[in-house]
Amino acid sequence: MGFIKGQINAYINLGNYHSDKGHHEKGAELISKALEKARDHNLYNLEIRAISYLSTQHDYLDQNELAYKEMLIGIDLATKRNNLKYLSLFNMNIGVLYLSLSEYHEAINHLNMAKEFGERYGDQIILASINSNLASAYTYIYKPETAIPIIDAAITTFENNNDTDWLAFAYTIKGKANLQQGDYSSALVWFKKSEILYNTIVDDERIESILLLGMAKTYLNLEKDSIAEVHAKRAFKLAGIYKDKKRLKNASELLYILHKKKNNLVESFKYLEIFQQLSDTLAQDKSKKSMLIFKTRLDYEKEKQDLIETNEKSLTKQTNIIASILILVLILSGYSLLVLRNNKIQKKLNQELKKRESELITSNKTKNKLFSIISHDLRGPISAFSKLIGLFNHGEIDKKQFISFMPKLESDINYISFALNNLLSWGRTQMEGSITKPVRVDLAAIVTANINLLSEIANSKSIRLCNALEKQTMVWSDRDEIDIVIRNLISNALKFTPKNGSVTITASENDHNWEVSIQDSGVGMEQSTQQLIFDSNSHLTTYGTDNEKGTGLGLTLCKELIENNKGSIWVNSSINQGTCFKFTLPKNPTNVTAMVFENNKVPETTAQ
Repeated sequence: MGFIKGQINAYINLGNYHSDKGHHEKGAELISKALEKARDHNLYNLEIRAISYLSTQHDYLDQNELAYKEMLIGIDLATKRNNLKYLSLFNMNIGVLYLSLSEYHEAINHLNMAKEFGERYGDQIILASINSNLASAYTYIYKPETAIPIIDAAITTFENNNDTDWLAFAYTIKGKANLQQGDYSSALVWFKKSEILYNTIVDDERIESILLLGMAKTYLNLEKDSIAEVHAKRAFKLAGIYKDKKRLKNASELLYILHKKKNNLVESFKYLEIFQQLSDTLAQDKSKKSMLIFKTRLDYEKEKQDLIETNEKSLTKQTNIIASILILVLILSGYSLLVLRNNKIQKKLNQELKKRESELITSNKTKNKLFSIISHDLRGPISAFSKLIGLFNHGEIDKKQFISFMPKLESDINYISFALNNLLSWGRTQMEGSITKPVRVDLAAIVTANINLLSEIANSKSIRLCNALEKQTMVWSDRDEIDIVIRNLISNALKFTPKNGSVTITASENDHNWEVSIQDSGVGMEQSTQQLIFDSNSHLTTYGTDNEKGTGLGLTLCKELIENNKGSIWVNSSINQGTCFKFTLPKNPTNVTAMVFENNKVPETTAQ
């Protein structure tokens, strides 16, 4: 019949059918045909629909960076056409993608964006599906009290609309939240309601493993080990069919515990090996995928920039041709007016081109710095780790020698983890712009948490960590950003303090802000060094008293985050006299525009 829209929808539906059976490659192939036809015939709404389903298939195939890029393309298309439906769906899918990478903060941000678009669009089913994923995200960070009211609202919507597929998932999330609260009887009620739907109505088994894991954990807590084992084995089998490493790991851990309780050591050891192998694989995959996602965003922004520049050149050329024709036609009557108009247009275009050029130079500098740090600072310890394993595998060193390297390996891995956190946080502020969300924050609690986190490093150097902040030292700041600042400054103090030294954290209250000090008894620094440490272009990195290494990003990141929170940061230090980093944070939201110093003078070493 030549009915193109029918062909496109048929390809999409047939692709989803194969995907539901676990054949994601076939699903992606069919939906790709739908996308090609939609683009050939300029059917924009169907193009967006096909991109949505295709990105889901690539996510199932573990091709996260490809799925992420397609979602970004979908968001741009939906934004141009003000398509609120797909703006909500694409942001929801990005949130789910970040959930799979255990990037829970990013996941919740995108799911809340999806919720805003969903509320404006007004489709109750879409809004309920977003709420279901949002509630699921809160269970991942163990906030069942936040998840329960959100999932209750979603359940009501699905029940009223008889949407069994989503209802089965929502029941599972409600059960999971009750399980985290220790209410096992209620959890079992919701899990069983979900189980009925999966057994009688819902065909898609991909999500069923979440239910089975929840039931297995519940029965384990109720001391019904035999029933727990049945559900754990079923979850293990389904996760294997759909190549879901995360739930395969969780199922293997449960089976290890259950067989260990039965004293079945052979089976217990088998599942323990699987659990450990998957844990290592997932940890490696997470770091790799996070970097790929970041690089995908960077490359996509560059592609968009190149396209904008090409369009601007084309627009400039067309404008010049039109201007020339107008000059010829109106040369006698409008020559002066036309010249004035052309000069104004040219000036505006030049300003825009300069702006784009500046943005591109900044983007390139950020990219070059990122890859410079990765190449010079992270590749070294990773390469050393790889070579050491190679020596062990080829019998060139024995087990005792290998174990002797463990303290060094632990130090390198801690350094890599710390450096990657700083690198990703700094990269996000450079490429996306840091979105600061200030709330009322207890600074003393954040300091205590970071002292606990870094206590092992302090103990290894016999350094005394002292939190001298009073309880309820409240500031108006972004909790996550200030957490990064304090962790970097304490870590920096530990790095440059010799053994048997001390690091003390204090705070003094002013009219409008708190002034926080982190004082160490370390080696100190020269005045020339103090002038460079906050400079984003210097990439200054030095070794600590025990040869600890840094990336040179920590203090640059601290400066950016403190200034995002309407504060200032500076340093006072002398050689062999220790170092004191100080920063200010506002006490109240009404005071964020006024940073008042004694005698109205900013300290000389304040980083500007």
